[in-house]
Amino acid sequence: MPNDDALPDQKVAVLIPCFNEALAIAQVVQGFRSALPDASIHVFDNASTDRTVEVARAAGASVRMVGLRGKGNVVRRMFADIDADIYVLVDGDATYDASSAPVMIGRLLQEGADMVVGVRKDDNVTGAYRSGHRLGNRMLTGCVALIFGGRFTDMLSGYRVFTRRYVKSFPALSVGFETETELTVHALELRMAWSEVDTPYASRPEGSESKLSTYKDGYRILRMILRLFVAERPLQFFGTIALVTFTTGVAIAIPLLGTYLATHEVPRLPTAMLSTGLALIAALSLVCGVVMDAVTRGRREMKRLFYLGIPAPGEAVD
Repeated sequence: MPNDDALPDQKVAVLIPCFNEALAIAQVVQGFRSALPDASIHVFDNASTDRTVEVARAAGASVRMVGLRGKGNVVRRMFADIDADIYVLVDGDATYDASSAPVMIGRLLQEGADMVVGVRKDDNVTGAYRSGHRLGNRMLTGCVALIFGGRFTDMLSGYRVFTRRYVKSFPALSVGFETETELTVHALELRMAWSEVDTPYASRPEGSESKLSTYKDGYRILRMILRLFVAERPLQFFGTIALVTFTTGVAIAIPLLGTYLATHEVPRLPTAMLSTGLALIAALSLVCGVVMDAVTRGRREMKRLFYLGIPAPGEAVD
């Protein structure tokens, strides 16, 4: 639990992105009002077509509108518009347990972390966590771990707690549900301290429907991982391409070289040209990787310096 002496000095904001959650949003707002009575609660409505805005306001939340559709667009606005020391990001579908928020904030303060992720646990009883989503989460989390490192258990969880310096250094470039992937990679690339806390995961209220498409959004998340791989690890990405193309070119050229040494002739000119082309592609890929790696290091250093310019929770500014 958060330290009673430390938490009152921290301005806590609960950020709730919403799209057509009229059946669930009141329960979410009331739950976090009870769990974090001193926190400000902000609902960002993503052009809902139901009564989400009215219900959220009636429940006592501050409501803002975001017309550009997509969860990533909403997160970008939330992080830009709201000023706080500690941020709690949670979906507005009433599947996450509000009582876990003080525990997550406590972990953030005690460990000096910049991000704490709520790991969804439904014990396979309620069926809230669909098997397809569970399998997809494991596969995508494994991809991120393989490329960027880290041992996240639930990379795609929508329940997280952040420090101000994390939020204000996060570029928020994604559009949709792939924003969780971007949030995870941002912490890994800046080598921020992060942690995980198990939290109960429940079914949606009856009549409420998930906005997540297993295959469509899974593809978008996988595409985001690839995009971040190129942007954040260009030398590794283009170096792999260079290695594969160069190895293939050499394998093709070896029989030709043997024939040439024996007869002083090149019997298969197209094959020789293909081998040469693959070697050139390998060289260009390696050069691209080196140049882009230098650019990426510069960007990362700037983000790191900006991050370091913001005090951690509880630290006074001299």
